Amino acid sequence: MRPRRPSASPLVRAARAGACATPVAVRHGLARVLSKAGLCSRTEAARWIDAGRVTVDGRTVRDPEFPILAGRHHVKVDGHALDAAPRVYLMLNKPRGLVTTAQDEHGRDTVYRCLDAAGLPWLAPVGRLDKASEGLLLFSNDPQWAAALTDPRTGPRKTYHVQVDRVPDASVLDAVRAGITDAGEFLAAHEVCVLRHGERTAWLQIVLDEGRNRHIRRLLAAFNLDVLRLIRVAIGGLALGELGKGQWRLLEAQDRRQLDAAPTPG
Repeated sequence: MRPRRPSASPLVRAARAGACATPVAVRHGLARVLSKAGLCSRTEAARWIDAGRVTVDGRTVRDPEFPILAGRHHVKVDGHALDAAPRVYLMLNKPRGLVTTAQDEHGRDTVYRCLDAAGLPWLAPVGRLDKASEGLLLFSNDPQWAAALTDPRTGPRKTYHVQVDRVPDASVLDAVRAGITDAGEFLAAHEVCVLRHGERTAWLQIVLDEGRNRHIRRLLAAFNLDVLRLIRVAIGGLALGELGKGQWRLLEAQDRRQLDAAPTPG
């Protein structure tokens, strides 16, 4: 009788299975495919799909989660082939009082008011500024670029000028750099210094590695500092400069390279 061959180890069996396995094709929902092409937001894509404006392989599809396989399915919108929209990148000097969203459920004015009648394709904000904050806000229809910029592991630092209601001493600035934990989130400033001050108020420059919701306001409030104004003046090496309030301009290749540079001092 022939001796039995020893059975393979679990690792060997897994390796053999992997070598023989057929790669699984990646599928994405139809609304996501339209959004990733830079044509519209995912919410707007769902509306187009529901309205019957989108076909897949010649058949109208009304399910925004309908699975699409790249290179196999032919998607059209209003009878036109799904071609990626030309990539657009711009910067806006956001005024105070506008919310950073496409549509506000409370009917408040949004940042898109500044882009009305400009003839631009659909653009999404890259990051956020809250209603009471001002300054540099980016927009694009390039989701991969936007994701890299907003990823705390790869995104550039952001620089703010912040007016507060009193003049902090060196110990407070040290504590702001050291950081706090608020609602389970760690909040700290990478850099903070006093730019100028009067008898009662001061302007600080604060640099963040990453920005959580109302990061600066929550951080300063822990040290009894109330924010009077908050202006984002730079992202990486891209500075707001002399761009007027509510004005915008397209980013050139050099501008996009500046986003990878260090924050500009001062």
